[in-house]
Amino acid sequence: MNLRTLRAFVEVVRLGGFSQAAEAVSLTQSSVSKAIKTLEEELGGPLLNRLGHRNELTAAGEIAYRRALVLLAEHTDLVDEISNLRGLKHGRLRIGLPPVGCGVLFAAMFATYRSRYPDIDIELTEYGSKKLRECLEAGEVDLAALLLPVDEDFNYQPVRNEPLMAVLPRNHLLADRRRIDFADLADSPFILFEAGFALNAKILAACERRGVTPRVTARSGQIDFIVDLVAAGLGVAFLPRMLAYKHQHAGIALIPLDEPHTDWHIALAWRASAHLPPAALAWLELAREQQVSTSHPD
Repeated sequence: MNLRTLRAFVEVVRLGGFSQAAEAVSLTQSSVSKAIKTLEEELGGPLLNRLGHRNELTAAGEIAYRRALVLLAEHTDLVDEISNLRGLKHGRLRIGLPPVGCGVLFAAMFATYRSRYPDIDIELTEYGSKKLRECLEAGEVDLAALLLPVDEDFNYQPVRNEPLMAVLPRNHLLADRRRIDFADLADSPFILFEAGFALNAKILAACERRGVTPRVTARSGQIDFIVDLVAAGLGVAFLPRMLAYKHQHAGIALIPLDEPHTDWHIALAWRASAHLPPAALAWLELAREQQVSTSHPD
């Protein structure tokens, strides 16, 4: 058993297939299949049930997957702790960001970070919140931008807290409201983000509290496209205030959403048990500086 074999196994489970895992670990599909077979032989039983194009963990597989995540994370911590001896002259920043809002929040930070630490390699991973949490657990990234609240296994540093805005077609009957809630929008179709985006869970939970069953007419991972769909009259959407104003145009109306517990509160998170390398600590320090310089009263 070796770490490369464990990594291949974890990626098969996380990505849902052998071909996707092969690409993630830079191996051929046959090499990944052989690695899984070798691991199964070493552990004395099957780890995956192969159901057509799907793979499900066996009981032994569940244990192996959980333990593999821990072993891979410990290896990453070992490498990072040793690399700390070199300080910020060398090293790498491994950070995971969601597609929604990362440009507005972090683009300028990357430029500043690069100017301060030109010899640090930056490895950027972009996923929805669910996969970013998995990447943190596996030690594949040091930091990830996640919506609060986060699991108790993670520590975090707040970055930005923004209320949600309802994005309505300009000709919507409620487009002139000063504030709006989900009960007001019960008869309007919703346009949500793709599955795996944590903002969806906040929206759907708030609808449930209101007793509203939303009719979802479209999903997308692209804010520009979502706003265009709203302007075309396909439905209503919901965006953090800073992103809503950035994408405002004549075909839509932006109305503050009067719903508790729906704020877009994003933070930089890391494993509570992790030993953060200097490159990651420097990013957290820069994020604190940016938060102070851009803070303003609502």
